[in-house]
Amino acid sequence: MVAERKMQPLPPPEHRRALRFVAFLAVSLLAFSCWALVNSRINDAVPDSAALMGDADRMPALAGEEGARRPTPAASAAVPASGGAVRLMSDPVIREPLVRVGGGGDGERSGRCDADTAALRVFVYDLPAEFHFGMLGWDGKGEAAWPDVRDARAAPHYPGGLNLQHSVAYWLALDILSSTLPPGGGSGAAGDGRPCIAVRVTNASLADVFFVPFFASLSYNRHSKLRRGERVSRNRALQAELVKYLARREEWRRWGGKDHLIVPHHPNSMMEARKRLSAAMFVLSDFGRYSPDVANLKKDVIAPYNHVVRSLGDDESPAFDQRPVLAYFQGAIHRKAGGKVRQKLYQLLKGERDVHFTYGSVRQNGIRRATAGMSTSKFCLNIAGDTPSSNRLFDAIVSHCVPVIISDDIELPFEDVLDYSEFCLFVRAADAARKGFLLRLLRGVPRDEWTRMWRRLKEVARHFEYQYPSRPGDAVQMIWGAVARKVHSVKLQLHKRGRFQRTGWES
Repeated sequence: MVAERKMQPLPPPEHRRALRFVAFLAVSLLAFSCWALVNSRINDAVPDSAALMGDADRMPALAGEEGARRPTPAASAAVPASGGAVRLMSDPVIREPLVRVGGGGDGERSGRCDADTAALRVFVYDLPAEFHFGMLGWDGKGEAAWPDVRDARAAPHYPGGLNLQHSVAYWLALDILSSTLPPGGGSGAAGDGRPCIAVRVTNASLADVFFVPFFASLSYNRHSKLRRGERVSRNRALQAELVKYLARREEWRRWGGKDHLIVPHHPNSMMEARKRLSAAMFVLSDFGRYSPDVANLKKDVIAPYNHVVRSLGDDESPAFDQRPVLAYFQGAIHRKAGGKVRQKLYQLLKGERDVHFTYGSVRQNGIRRATAGMSTSKFCLNIAGDTPSSNRLFDAIVSHCVPVIISDDIELPFEDVLDYSEFCLFVRAADAARKGFLLRLLRGVPRDEWTRMWRRLKEVARHFEYQYPSRPGDAVQMIWGAVARKVHSVKLQLHKRGRFQRTGWES
């Protein structure tokens, strides 16, 4: 006889839920313990990787500081401060974000500027003196490849007048040559107060960019015309020699010149060589006389003209009521291409009582008259000429005269870090040519709005000053910063292009 087995009663529902929760908790704790064990073993196996990545979240976003950049400890070990040991191009160098403009805080450096602290490492080609300071009377006698720039007062001087407008290569050359000088040299010492954005390196393998110190604009101004007995102008001969020189250099051939920096700032400079050297990064005034395949905003840098009028100090800048002239323009009126709008505006504005619109040049005290006229005007007209840009914009900025930009194709310096709408008015050429449009616009700007723009002009004017020794936030340092920002994208392109290149070990 088989005894019937009694059925055990099931636990109540609330007990069953509690049991399931306890089982889930036990499994979760077991899984977490396994994960922690595996993770600790991985960290023990690769401490260097953890150290390299550990500082990534702690890199500060600087606002207007001097531009000194320190790599992480892992990177510092790979980058010697001077020539000697060569850093492999594949070695990682982690750098902090580049400076943003505005808000002050551009401190002067307190120590030596070197390859470890600078944001941009620049190799300078030792070109013969005839390409650069030889045009300024420096003879380069002896073994010296460059003039002595330790005393700023003794440095070779650039010619004045309109030559100064396109003197960008000169200021960059002086600055980079002085970049390794120690601070504290006393009055006139070039190393005192210079920011550490760019530094010269003599080991080409350390360089981020290769600077070609050809004063192309001065060559155009001085050597374009044929002299007696010449079949080719000196300007064209120098360009031909430069092309041959670079073609022989291993540094140029390595990437086809993409990591090189050349400064043909004058729109007519380097006409014969520009296409053959177009792989390089150019520093230009605008793109008006360049085809897009030769120069474009993707690879090139727009730099300000060097203003020719006297800069106004903050305490001597007339305010709204001390500027009786509504709008000011002095310059050539009959222009070609996009500059035809000048003639139309002259016809529209020439009879207005509070508008100064006249022909003018540097002759007959033209610069002095422009200085006085801009400083007593509320708005200064920057109208397209033969090219989209002109020096007039930068004369207006340092005169604290609110620029009115009437140039549809203009490109502006440092526009990735400067918002020009804070201190300029932009007017389309077609609108400016409509009768009454421009005057209604300018007369309709409230005093408070004009004053806000005027104050902003006084803040940004320092970014358009060329000087030696260079100072934090001036035009020279702004250009180096712009070059450094371009170098990032250039390096990205070069590294991607080199993904499948071999070094000879693979047959």
